[in-house]
Amino acid sequence: METPPIPEAAIAAACAAALAHLRMAATHEQAVLEQAAATAFAVCETFTGHALIAREWQAVVPATAGWTPLPVQPVTAITRVDGLPAEGSAFPLPAGSYAIDLTADGVGWVKAMLPGSAGRLRIGFRAGLAEGWETLPAPIAQGMVLLIAHLFASGSAGGEPPAAVAALWRPWRRLRLAPEVRR
Repeated sequence: METPPIPEAAIAAACAAALAHLRMAATHEQAVLEQAAATAFAVCETFTGHALIAREWQAVVPATAGWTPLPVQPVTAITRVDGLPAEGSAFPLPAGSYAIDLTADGVGWVKAMLPGSAGRLRIGFRAGLAEGWETLPAPIAQGMVLLIAHLFASGSAGGEPPAAVAALWRPWRRLRLAPEVRR
């Protein structure tokens, strides 16, 4: 599965918030700041287990009769289910040949009831906590600002990020201790 890029508007808004935190009006190192923001988004998504900004995703899962969870949360919509045969082109599965479900905690599920020649399914779905930077939960946004400021200010010197970053994100962290099973 390939991670879709964070929208440019979210990167720009995160950069503006980090500049405000650093009490800087602008910087001639805009590319460095944008890279720090992109890195902070990736680190936060990995740490929390959530897609932050809603965007379109694709995942390939086995075409089985059992429920299979999608690998990214929170899923807000499952928009497409295609069959992938061992040979040949992908084909849209008819509506009655698969089932989809979204749980209250944002997990998307899919199962193939009549997959035909498909050995795998390509699922198109939308996932993300917020539509844009402005609607991210405040603790996540604040942790992002602190991490962006740290990455930008420390440059290649590195160093430990502020402990407040993990403290702000920890309540949002989704841990998987065992594979999810759905019957």
